[in-house]
Amino acid sequence: MSTAIEFNHVGKQYRLGLVSTGTLAHDLNRWWQTSVLRREDPYLKIGSVNDRAQKADSEYVWALRDIDFKVEQGDVVGIIGKNGAGKSTLLKLLSKVTAPTTGTIRARGRIASLLEVGTGFHQEMTGRENIYMNGAILGMTKQEIAAKLDEIVAFSGCERYIDTPVKRYSSGMMVRLGFAVAAHLDPEILVVDEVLAVGDAEFQKKAIGKMKDVSQGEGRTVLFVSHNMTSVKALCNNGVFLENGMVRNIGPVGDIIDLYMDNARPIVGYDLTNDANFEGSKMVRIGKVEVHSIGDPNGYVINNKPVQLKVEILNPNKLDGNIEVAGVLRNQERTYINYFGTRLKKHIVKLTKNDPSIIVEAVFDVFPFIPGKYFLGLEVSLNKELAYWKDMAIAFTIEEIDFYNSGDAWHKGLVLLSQKWTSHTAYEN
Repeated sequence: MSTAIEFNHVGKQYRLGLVSTGTLAHDLNRWWQTSVLRREDPYLKIGSVNDRAQKADSEYVWALRDIDFKVEQGDVVGIIGKNGAGKSTLLKLLSKVTAPTTGTIRARGRIASLLEVGTGFHQEMTGRENIYMNGAILGMTKQEIAAKLDEIVAFSGCERYIDTPVKRYSSGMMVRLGFAVAAHLDPEILVVDEVLAVGDAEFQKKAIGKMKDVSQGEGRTVLFVSHNMTSVKALCNNGVFLENGMVRNIGPVGDIIDLYMDNARPIVGYDLTNDANFEGSKMVRIGKVEVHSIGDPNGYVINNKPVQLKVEILNPNKLDGNIEVAGVLRNQERTYINYFGTRLKKHIVKLTKNDPSIIVEAVFDVFPFIPGKYFLGLEVSLNKELAYWKDMAIAFTIEEIDFYNSGDAWHKGLVLLSQKWTSHTAYEN
């Protein structure tokens, strides 16, 4: 098997907030050192690590540094990492949108890129004209493009608007046509950034299927950037984990995803002890709160595994009585999702004056909500009197998971229903 792409110690440096070096003196010095004296760029010797969460200690930043790996022909490689890790920059270097500051990139064959919505499209030209233009850029003849035209248009689902200027397309239509062009014009290497997230669920499934056909059936190479780990795992055979502009690890995609998820593991404990911003009598209050999938107390909330909620009730006034605990779940749009509580299950929680605090726990067999950010409001009553109420008291994330074990990420609606299907003939009893 031959090598399709080779990154040799590739780096990309930028100066924060400025184009070029920012001063005429620095520009002249750079030109003199590199062009006349044939020395290394003096401004490459400085620069901070590309950590978007940290304040810069230098005017220069390495978006990518010392990227060194190979991709074999026919490989489907998932590039994963946090926002700002350098994934899109890597694809832009490969697609020659920008040039590397250091190192070299060797690619064998035509490269078709879909990095942003409408990449390479002329806004005043129709969809049909843009198909011909993109094909010509890839080095195809008019006859070759014409032979693929009907297939491209049908795949995009934009037949009705194919002779309309693309400036009138929605972002989803633009992605549909752009992907259809990139995937059907016979590139040896297909480079896809996470623009597929703009498309609807039907098109995402269609696009993933096409990329599988391109790689497995036709032996072409695919580089795929996405935050959707289900799609990456279903499509790719190898993975590259980027962190702060550098390669953290390379290997089989399942191992790389596990490493990435472990690295991104959140802490899901919250301490509301000193939070005085809540309603109620304040006769009792909430201390620490934990929400996590069982068996992973410092990790994720996963929607197809049992989830445990722990709420610490503080008793600073040394009171006796019956406690009721309830929760109100909202999604990222603040939409009311669910109410649950001890009263619904007729569970009695006893508090005595000798208890400085008690822990109330709930276990949910599944948390069947689509992945994303959620807010939990908490309510505590003592002897039927409201003592504590705070809407959206804590926030947590339900992680991406293949809920149905189908190889697809299906995120329509608000909830994911566990289901079992059977079929039989109409003549069976």
